[in-house]
Amino acid sequence: MEKNNKNNVSNLNIDIAPEVSAGVYSNLAIISHTPAEMVLDFAQMLPGNKNAAVRSRIIMNPIHAKRLLMALNDNIQKYESQFGPIEEPKVPMQGDTVPYDIIGKA
Repeated sequence: MEKNNKNNVSNLNIDIAPEVSAGVYSNLAIISHTPAEMVLDFAQMLPGNKNAAVRSRIIMNPIHAKRLLMALNDNIQKYESQFGPIEEPKVPMQGDTVPYDIIGKA
């Protein structure tokens, strides 16, 4: 059954509107949840500014959030096998204004 699902996804036609295809830049993600939903807010925070502007909000059920987590993990592994390890900086990157430990807390 899993193999059939993967084949169905590879044959999926996805339409994307031009205004969406440009994408949205985000350097901050805030994740919160209820028992039924996961909410991912993607924000942009400028250096020296204490206000972050949410640029996009994605709401999904926990099953799809877990599938997203697995897909991200798979793609990061593929990226690192091609380009080398992604390493966390030893000091905050320029523009980082939020400690890593608060990003992603519910």
